[in-house]
Amino acid sequence: MQRFPSRKELLKQLHEESSKRFTFSFYRYVIIEDVENLRGELLKKWKVLNAFGRIYIAREGINAQMSIPEENFQKFQKQLYSDKRFSDVPFKVAIEDNGKSFYKLTIKVRKKIVADGLKDDSFDVTNVGTHLSAEEWNKQMNNAVVVDMRNFYESEVGHFQNAICPDAHSFRQELPMVKEILQGKENEKILLYCTGGIRCEKASAYLKHYGFKDVNQLYGGIIEYARQVKLNGLESKFKGKNFVFDERMGERITEDIISKCYQCSKLCDTHYNCANDGCHLLFIQCESCREKFEACCSDECRKIIHLPIDEQKKIQRETARNVPASIFSSRKRAKQRTHS
Repeated sequence: MQRFPSRKELLKQLHEESSKRFTFSFYRYVIIEDVENLRGELLKKWKVLNAFGRIYIAREGINAQMSIPEENFQKFQKQLYSDKRFSDVPFKVAIEDNGKSFYKLTIKVRKKIVADGLKDDSFDVTNVGTHLSAEEWNKQMNNAVVVDMRNFYESEVGHFQNAICPDAHSFRQELPMVKEILQGKENEKILLYCTGGIRCEKASAYLKHYGFKDVNQLYGGIIEYARQVKLNGLESKFKGKNFVFDERMGERITEDIISKCYQCSKLCDTHYNCANDGCHLLFIQCESCREKFEACCSDECRKIIHLPIDEQKKIQRETARNVPASIFSSRKRAKQRTHS
């Protein structure tokens, strides 16, 4: 029976690599009829190039966050662009890149590349808002309603000044929430932003479908905004960290720290997952609390990680039977700490 390396072993291999890695992301909404075949082809090609990352493919397109040895990037780009469905797709390059963002290659087939809970034909996803450069965004912010289209745990560590940051756990939950928040503002200028632009592509089309006249979105999201700000010497209206969905968990945009440790309320913006695998709550924790609570989110979880493995697994099984309830209570606890 084939044995696959553990996460710990893969991370060790990653940190021992001699090649310097390049972290980037890309997406494209395009009809893909041969989803399963494409997955197989990409796995075969990208494994040869030693590419790592998390990629979602659906009939509506592709959404990829990846890292690759620098010497293989041009070959990767040439291969990708040879498929007319992905020709000239723009890449968003990581702001802070230690090359340790991903430790394996995962390509998954999904119903949607961004889960939205909507039917495919409920609105025209191609009728998107106007794309704004960083300079255009800065100029238009003061006379517009700015909306963060990310989850609460993303916006809590960094966001644009005076932006509306919905208390949402998922994009599926956020779409109708934003529509309700913006009720009565159908004729006002709306500015949407997210991490790399993909959620705003769909959100802008969704709002236009519901009668919002002047919908705009930040081109390339926060990642591209930060690049343009640095390149063109612009003022960054974004403050704090940009949360990212890989091993780094965040890229610093400015030195501002706008969030607090969930446990002691000290200024802090570092996310961790609770060391108790049965909890695994994503939360903000300072270094002193990390030492005090042994990387756990609570005394309860700290006690659990010292139990025998069999007892820990029993607790995990019991928790799994009440997943919706446990997730709700964990997130509620997290929000209470954040806003206290």
